[in-house]
Amino acid sequence: MKQLFIIGGMGAGKSSATKALVDQGLAHIDLDKVGHDVLTWDIVRGELVDAFGDDILGDDGQIVRSRLAEKAFQNPAETRKLNRITMPRIEESFMDRIDELEASGTEAVVVEFSVFKNRVSLANSADVVIAILAPMDARIERAVASGFDEEDVRRRIARQITDADRVEAADVVFNNDSTKEALYSDVKAWWKEYSSAN
Repeated sequence: MKQLFIIGGMGAGKSSATKALVDQGLAHIDLDKVGHDVLTWDIVRGELVDAFGDDILGDDGQIVRSRLAEKAFQNPAETRKLNRITMPRIEESFMDRIDELEASGTEAVVVEFSVFKNRVSLANSADVVIAILAPMDARIERAVASGFDEEDVRRRIARQITDADRVEAADVVFNNDSTKEALYSDVKAWWKEYSSAN
C-alpha cells in the first residue's frame, strides 16, 4: 500500500491538497484527528492532567483542547512534554489504522501530518512526502479565517519546523501561493502522473 504523507505549516493548504487526493479515491488518515481521539483515552487524560493541571478539563471531565494548547505551546519545553505523552499513543493508533487499511486491500492512503518533524518515525514508512508551502501572511490569514486566534496561530507556527526543513524532507513540493483551486488542480495532475508511473 502506497503511503503519501502531506506536510506543511498551519494554514499552508494541506487540507486542499489532501482533498485532491481523496477525491481520486485514496484512503485518508488525518493525524490531527488521531491526536484528538487519543485525548479521550483515560490514560492520556490522566497523564496530561498530571503534567498541565486539571484546569485543562471541561465540566464534562474531558480535555478542552484550546486550554491544553494554551499551556502546551507556551514554549518548547512544554510542547515536548505534550509530545512525550501523546506521540507514542498517536503512533500506536496510526499503525493500527494502517494495518486495517492494508488488510482490506487499500492501494494508497494519504496521511495529513501537520506536526511533521525530520526523522519522525511515523513518516519513515512514507513512499512520498509532499510539502505544501505558502507565504506566512497568507497562512496566518487562512488560519484566523478558519476560527483560530491570531496569537495562538503565531505561537503554534513558531513551534513548527521551517519551510526550508520541509523542502529538505520532501520528495515533492507545491507552492500554494495562488488559490486553493489551483493547488487542487496541481496535486490532482501530479497524482495522475505518479500513479500511472508507479
